[in-house]
Amino acid sequence: MITLPDLPYPTNGLEPHISARTLEFHHGKHHKTYVDTANKLLAGTSLAGKSHEEIIRTTAGDSSKTAIFNNAAQAWNHAFYWQCLKPRGGGRPTGEVARLIDDAFGGFDKFVEGLKNAGTTQFGSGWAWLVASGNRLEILKTPNAESPLHHNKTPLLTVDVWEHAYYLDYQNRRADYLAAVIDKLINWEFVNANLAKAREEEAVFTA
Repeated sequence: MITLPDLPYPTNGLEPHISARTLEFHHGKHHKTYVDTANKLLAGTSLAGKSHEEIIRTTAGDSSKTAIFNNAAQAWNHAFYWQCLKPRGGGRPTGEVARLIDDAFGGFDKFVEGLKNAGTTQFGSGWAWLVASGNRLEILKTPNAESPLHHNKTPLLTVDVWEHAYYLDYQNRRADYLAAVIDKLINWEFVNANLAKAREEEAVFTA
């Protein structure tokens, strides 16, 4: 069964950059609907007992299971996104991910430019990601419910660029929302923890 996680901060914890009203709708309605719909679609199927990640990988690209994939993947993406944010976060990273960003992108400023570009150029709804792929970091954008999980890449960080993530606070100014997340909200401790976990599982940087 897919569950709706609690937010890791109060609904007003990300203000003034993301409002409590946005989180009440985004988490309490949008995310909850993905979870509820996914569980209804999974009930009684052979997928019901599988892990959340396995459900996503199994249904990706299967036109007969599009609805399950969309709702399960959106539920997973959102649960991951909440962890990517924290009050008084953002700015330059510390830890191993800082070194790898410098190596991969030629410096933090280049990384910021690339992540903003991925988010602003994603046509319609979707996600901007920092991922580990083999022994390198990459910036990736995915449409709608897609995630790096079924592209054999390890997600480290994401920014939701569906309109419901920012429209109450920023209207059509997606670039301003992205700048606020990067400058003020990224949870770099979570990003480093994802990197460390991937290394332990020998998914990345093993050569």
